[in-house]
Amino acid sequence: MAREDKDNMSETTLEPTDDENLKSCWVCFATEHDDKLAAWVQPCKCIGTTKWVHQSCLQRWVDEKQRGNISRKVLCPQCKVEYIVVFPSMGAFVILLDAIEDITRRISPFILGGVLLGSIYWIAITYGAVTVMQVVGHREGLEMMESADPLVLLVLLPTIPVTLIGAKMYNWEDSVLFFLRKYCAKIPALSYVLPFGHVDEERAIVSGPSPNNGSQNSTSHLSPTRIFCSALLTWVIRLCQSSCMSKLHS
Repeated sequence: MAREDKDNMSETTLEPTDDENLKSCWVCFATEHDDKLAAWVQPCKCIGTTKWVHQSCLQRWVDEKQRGNISRKVLCPQCKVEYIVVFPSMGAFVILLDAIEDITRRISPFILGGVLLGSIYWIAITYGAVTVMQVVGHREGLEMMESADPLVLLVLLPTIPVTLIGAKMYNWEDSVLFFLRKYCAKIPALSYVLPFGHVDEERAIVSGPSPNNGSQNSTSHLSPTRIFCSALLTWVIRLCQSSCMSKLHS
């Protein structure tokens, strides 16, 4: 009886060791009896039932963690050991494609920025050339631009739309009116030429607008006086150009 009891005790002590040696995947929770052809790996320092995992399950789990970014580090959820994935060696053609893709990814933002800046610069040059032909005439404008230095045209033509847009955005007539009323009204000779009116009574108005008026002036940039002055400048430039050309021909 004592010998049988010892045999039973030995069998009971061997049973847990058999359960511990049984491979169980901690991803899909399948054992080696479920799929005998599956490849098993021990990728980290875990012990016990969590040290074994299917190779296919581990690869799928790592792919889910990386989300397409192969440079992202993936750690074991139990022992926090980093998984080092070794990819199979590819051919020279695949390596060349990877290098081209990496170079393209790096230079694409610079190419896009260059294309945008070049497009804006070309539009500014075209707008400046059209403005010159509208002011001095189509034939005269072409002749003037053909006779000019190309470098000068490349520098000056883009400044035309910038100047026009800046003149439209800046409320310059109020500044001129403020200067005339504040400083030029003190000169007696100019008081007979320019109608300054009662400067002393209007000094409070000229000194600074109220907050409500300031908000209204900021919203109404395209005032009628500005549009009139802009249209008048076109005729003044044409008149000066025609007088200069007539003197040159004479």
